[in-house]
Amino acid sequence: MAKVIAIWGIAAILSAIVAGIVAGAKRRNSSFWAAWSFLVPPVLLIVLLMPANRGPRLRRPGIDELEDRQAY
Repeated sequence: MAKVIAIWGIAAILSAIVAGIVAGAKRRNSSFWAAWSFLVPPVLLIVLLMPANRGPRLRRPGIDELEDRQAY
């Protein structure tokens, strides 16, 4: 049983790394896809099958920008 858990853990870590790299290359949110691929490794197939986003890379606002928006 310990061997199965170890193999699942290694597969989850590798899947998260690959999903993060592929999602970044396809202009997707790499942290979102890496987290889901870590929890459920078959999600990596979804990332691989999705088309790449066109246009500029999406950027999340920083904490300072969010605080500035809420201050007014």
